[in-house]
Amino acid sequence: MPKPLLVITGPTAAGKTAFAIRLAQTLGGEIVSADSMQIYRGMDIGTAKPSMHEMAGIPHHMIDIADPAEPYSVARYVTEAAASVEDIFARGQIPILAGGTGLYIDSLLAGRYFAQSPDDSHLREELIRRYEREGATALWEELETIDPETAARLHPNDKKRVLRSIEVFRLTGKTITAHNEETQAIPPRYEALKIALTAKDRDALYRRIDQRVEAMMESGLQAEVAGLIQNGLSPACTAMQAIGYKEMAKAFSGELSLAEAVESIKQESRRYAKRQLSWLRRDNAIRWICWDKEPDINEAVQISTEFCRAFGIIET
Repeated sequence: MPKPLLVITGPTAAGKTAFAIRLAQTLGGEIVSADSMQIYRGMDIGTAKPSMHEMAGIPHHMIDIADPAEPYSVARYVTEAAASVEDIFARGQIPILAGGTGLYIDSLLAGRYFAQSPDDSHLREELIRRYEREGATALWEELETIDPETAARLHPNDKKRVLRSIEVFRLTGKTITAHNEETQAIPPRYEALKIALTAKDRDALYRRIDQRVEAMMESGLQAEVAGLIQNGLSPACTAMQAIGYKEMAKAFSGELSLAEAVESIKQESRRYAKRQLSWLRRDNAIRWICWDKEPDINEAVQISTEFCRAFGIIET
């Protein structure tokens, strides 16, 4: 039987961090972050990373584990997060997977592995040159002849995935579609109790998002982003595409005014919350806790504790 794992998720600014920490205090748990941007060192304010004070002595894993300049994949996350979860289990504690990056959560729970191919930088460079020389459509059409199912799911301008799909086939002789079929046959790594925290009223959530952005600005988000850039981090790198960082980088370069950047952060954060909710609502197994004007953490912990007893995560 897969081990039971507790997941706390929900849209941005819904109160997940405080909720997960209080629940960990109540249950005797440790938190494994499922946030694709809190993995980066030096990116604290814009990712709403919990401070040491906010952590309240609860061990947190998968935070500050990568340099913003280095590439970081979902495959690496699954490998490293699974090791953290197993270590917590081995010490008799309860792992609490907490965060809003749905792909990270789903991939870890599923025990998914990812297509691995030999590192062939020459092939990758060749494909990039062809993409730039022949255009997006030509490479997409090549993928369509190799793997029509994957091609049908990808837009020709999705350069990264189109080239990756061709690269994997050229190096392994196996399509991404075949790989996905194999991984779907693997039994799940964990049996998960998934709890999502959100607002009953979308406008209430959006107000919290706007307030959070304003608080980030007061805490020094502009200076944090300027420092990263001045220390040599390229605004084009993956980490700097995070909401808050991308817009502040544009303000730093003069592409946006500071006021325009702040408004853009609010708007993009609201859009992100909407996408997160759409992703989560596809999962009928999620148990929702919905608050009115503000999160009631005490009530959420009480409800979740009962869920955990019924699920077998804690003893009755």
